[in-house]
Amino acid sequence: MCGIVGLISDQPVALSMVESLTALQHRGQDSAGIVTCSDRFHQKKGLGYVREVFGPQDLAKLEGRLGIGHVRYATAGGGSAEDVQPFQVNSPYGIALVHNGNLYNVWQLREELYTRDLRQVNSHNDAEVLLNVFASSLSRPGEGDFLDAIVRAVASVYRRVQGAYSVVALIAGKGLIAFRDPHGIRPLVWGRRTSAGGEAHLFASENGMFDFLGFDYHRDVAPGEVVFVDLEGRVRQRIVQQKTFRPCAFEYIYFARPDAFLNGVSVYRSRLRMGQNLAAKIKKVLPDMRFDVVVPAPQSAVTAALACAHELGVRYTEAIVKNRFIGRTFIMPGQAERQKANRYKLSLIDFEVRNRNVLVVDDSIVRGNVSRHIVQLMRRNGARQVVFASAAPPLRWPDLYGIDLPARDEYIACNRSEEDIRKQIGADALVYQDVEGLLEAITRKGKLSFTKPHMAFFDGDYATGDVTEDVLQFVEQQRMAEKSLPADDRARPGIG
Repeated sequence: MCGIVGLISDQPVALSMVESLTALQHRGQDSAGIVTCSDRFHQKKGLGYVREVFGPQDLAKLEGRLGIGHVRYATAGGGSAEDVQPFQVNSPYGIALVHNGNLYNVWQLREELYTRDLRQVNSHNDAEVLLNVFASSLSRPGEGDFLDAIVRAVASVYRRVQGAYSVVALIAGKGLIAFRDPHGIRPLVWGRRTSAGGEAHLFASENGMFDFLGFDYHRDVAPGEVVFVDLEGRVRQRIVQQKTFRPCAFEYIYFARPDAFLNGVSVYRSRLRMGQNLAAKIKKVLPDMRFDVVVPAPQSAVTAALACAHELGVRYTEAIVKNRFIGRTFIMPGQAERQKANRYKLSLIDFEVRNRNVLVVDDSIVRGNVSRHIVQLMRRNGARQVVFASAAPPLRWPDLYGIDLPARDEYIACNRSEEDIRKQIGADALVYQDVEGLLEAITRKGKLSFTKPHMAFFDGDYATGDVTEDVLQFVEQQRMAEKSLPADDRARPGIG
């Protein structure tokens, strides 16, 4: 999971780029990078938070009225400075690119680029691979105007690349492009701002920065669509290839900010509905259970827990206090790091739970480390009973489209019954949302152009239709083999 932004304006964009990435900081805390374009590219990127990477002196150097930026979680390899996006190539024209997603045939593509396209990939990040696939096609002459050339290059990406990706890129002397994979798995929203100087266009993973930058929500970039904004601000778009629209369900469950509006659906409202449907499930499976308080696991479960408490008629309390300066442990690179972080990430207001029957609501249960730690906190602080509820169903399959937990045994629900999981986390009872309940919560309302999101991590139904058991085993084997290599020798794809 990562955050991307692309901006073309009639004014210098450096400050707006930094502010946009700050609004997307929740999507990636390992690194940040920006490339702007005037008569040439200007780049600054590094490891750490946005505020750590960019200072006032950097803003002065990031010249131009076009820019792209990226914040990243290094969930699979590529944790060094050389793997930080954006990436650039000098030919053709000069292209800089960022993406959010994951390419699971990256090993094959890296080999093809060297032997067939005569291009060397220097980083471990799959964004550089995607950039070179695009650039290789764009360098070949063909009929039509420049948009036709862009369309051919995007079609080449669709033909060669397996996975999910949303992309924004700068082409020197030409303008800015944005495109999304044919299934629209990863999000990409489009904002517009009109002023006396002309119209500005902003493309981003979420719309959280639109309001304070003065942009109006225009629409989502469609699945399989490419949008080209030239240096004069003229906009042209084309559907290159469109397949069944399958946006990622985890954006609504966990990744996106509550104020995001993605694919015609409010993230906040979908989480309220998750809480409503979870309450109905709790009433059904635990009809005799009485709760004194409902407590959310901070922070992305707050909305669902609030709705769940309302439906149950139980007092809601934020008894768990989170240290907001600790990153999201779900996606930290190692089990030891995650367990250590959990110990000082969360603390408890003990009098809110002492001698009470507590219902804890979390957005999901991945490895179970946080769930177990929360139950232990409740026990140590005198809770009488602790019931744990998940607003998402059990995670049982790996995801190859951007979450990317390649080893299935990393999930606590892998090959375990719900009773086994309950014992693992130490709860008195455990309730999971049904797949049907989650689907209904996401699709109940909104201007929908999809009927089912990508939910393969729950039901094994992969959006692209080409993820077989052989593919899953191959990816797992590649990951396991590379884990045994020294860090400098690993060639793992970094998640966009």
